[in-house]
Amino acid sequence: MKILVTGFEPFNGGTVNPSEQIVYRLAAPEGVTLIKEILPVEFGKTTVRLKELFREHQPDIVLSIGQAGGRAEISVERVAINIDNVKSSNGSKLLPDNAGAVPVDEPIEAEGAAAYFATLPIWQIVEAIQGKGIPAGISNSAGTYVCNHVMYENLYQAAVEYPQMKAGFIHVPFLPEQIAHREDKERLAAMPLEDMVTALQAVLEVLAK
Repeated sequence: MKILVTGFEPFNGGTVNPSEQIVYRLAAPEGVTLIKEILPVEFGKTTVRLKELFREHQPDIVLSIGQAGGRAEISVERVAINIDNVKSSNGSKLLPDNAGAVPVDEPIEAEGAAAYFATLPIWQIVEAIQGKGIPAGISNSAGTYVCNHVMYENLYQAAVEYPQMKAGFIHVPFLPEQIAHREDKERLAAMPLEDMVTALQAVLEVLAK
């Protein structure tokens, strides 16, 4: 079995991204070839790089990981929607990607479905993480930023080109050091890297079965 696991580089002026650190530390379960990739936080480049990886490795499973600062638990995403959007929910802010792109309500794939559901066993994943004593739950929104873009692209490519490939996405909280010097740190959740790695290692064990 081949599992492709992806994380992201830092973004929005940050110097660290927990998803990147997790990917570096994951070990391949028995019988699994683990392919690791750190993606750019750029809408266009992620699509190009993912297509290259799929062609080269023909993975059976794609597990992508991203940061969702402000969440207090490991979030297993249920669905990705066909939209790129960098506007905040009230329209007051823009968050450009690392290349400065600012798409607003643009489709990811013109011929794609409005949404795709994760094809990984999301409840088994949640239960495996919780079994390690780490908080986890299902999320019904991966947002509209590059994380959602990657999840959607993985599932779209599986639907149209790689029917054997299963895919899903997991969001992780901030690391403690990411919020240590923030003025609003008292209202922000964080999780130690060791716990995140333990959680994602448990996910890989589920997928290996």
